[in-house]
Amino acid sequence: MSEIKVLEGGIFTDHRGTLTYLDVEPLGVRRHYFIRNADTTVIRGWHGHQHERKWFQCVKGAFRLAFVRPDDWDSPSPDLPAEVFELSDRREQMVCLPKGYANCIRAVEPDSILMVWSDKYIDEAHADSWRWPAQMWGGEKL
Repeated sequence: MSEIKVLEGGIFTDHRGTLTYLDVEPLGVRRHYFIRNADTTVIRGWHGHQHERKWFQCVKGAFRLAFVRPDDWDSPSPDLPAEVFELSDRREQMVCLPKGYANCIRAVEPDSILMVWSDKYIDEAHADSWRWPAQMWGGEKL
């Protein structure tokens, strides 16, 4: 059973405009950043952290995200199954990724923006950074 959770929010629209909402408990967030891929052919991945938790929310366009829990961080099995999620600005959702996962990300619409929160400061994240090619775990098929 997956430890990855998806929080569901909502979108309210009336004559004044649109309000999106998402109920979240305190997350322990220390930083946030935005991902804007150059175009829809760019695949960011695989990038993992043994000790960092992340939360992903699409604020514009749409993204496809894949996650894998490496079985060995120095030499992971190449046939691990990836869990794939789609996020869109047309649906208020947040994917909550526990520590110990690698991620692979692709924008599926031009000019998409993904907001990411982390429970680690940037220097802590750099000290716990693991990278593998997009071809691992089917990332090139995102």
